[in-house]
Amino acid sequence: MKMNRSYAGSVLSCLALFVAGGGESARAATTNVSVSSFMFTPPTVSINVNDTVQWNWGGTLHTSTSVPPPPQGLWNSGNKSSGSFSFTFASSGNFPYNCTLHPSLMAGSVIVASANQPPSVSITNPANGATFAAPWTGTIKAAASDPDPGGSVTKVEFFTNSVSAGSVTTAPYNLTVNNVAAGSYTLTAVATDNGGATTTSAAVTVSVVTPVAIVITNSQRLSVTQFRLTYSANAGLRYVVERSALLTDFAGIDTNTAASNSVTFTDGAAGDGQNFYRVGRLPNL
Repeated sequence: MKMNRSYAGSVLSCLALFVAGGGESARAATTNVSVSSFMFTPPTVSINVNDTVQWNWGGTLHTSTSVPPPPQGLWNSGNKSSGSFSFTFASSGNFPYNCTLHPSLMAGSVIVASANQPPSVSITNPANGATFAAPWTGTIKAAASDPDPGGSVTKVEFFTNSVSAGSVTTAPYNLTVNNVAAGSYTLTAVATDNGGATTTSAAVTVSVVTPVAIVITNSQRLSVTQFRLTYSANAGLRYVVERSALLTDFAGIDTNTAASNSVTFTDGAAGDGQNFYRVGRLPNL
């Protein structure tokens, strides 16, 4: 005697969408410093890599010269009482300077921040190519980090088929989706760091399928100890074959992820007595 049974599948889920990402391109900026009245105004400026500082003279003879001066240092405007001088900073760091004519009175510094590096992000669950029974409720998980010293990830937004499913602002970056209907879905995650740079993860494709009824066919005893059966399935979903001698206390004897819509299983420890078999579909992971 044989029995078949389909276990209750999984729950529900509504997914979201995909947006383009990538690092933001930064625009170079120019910061002005006034050189007059024996002062650099402002004396300290903070800029980014590839930004420019322009010193503008107001009628008094002075210089803007890095400390140390060239050739060890980076720039020297020469003696000026009018006009301007510019220097573009190609690396991060703290760059002091002074007026070589009045070094004890006139000093300043340029603080150049490191260029903002975009964050990294990847989807860690579900696996690419995973299959789930509809309706699907599950958790999309992502790993994200910011390589900049002191930097942080401020948001990870999840997308399915170009529709936002929601966002998470703190780790762990996990988002539960509910009641997802049958279909094919492309999942992506977009991470944003505290400098505004964004990165889009590699896409993960999943399938949500309508489960077929489980039907056991072609059952036959092959030998004293072997019994074979075939059952219908959905490729990619997980199933368990159970056996009982008395229609009670069924025990699992095989767990399988179906490779096709028809699975053949042979029980090599059937013994020579009567057994009952049933097949169930396991819940979504």
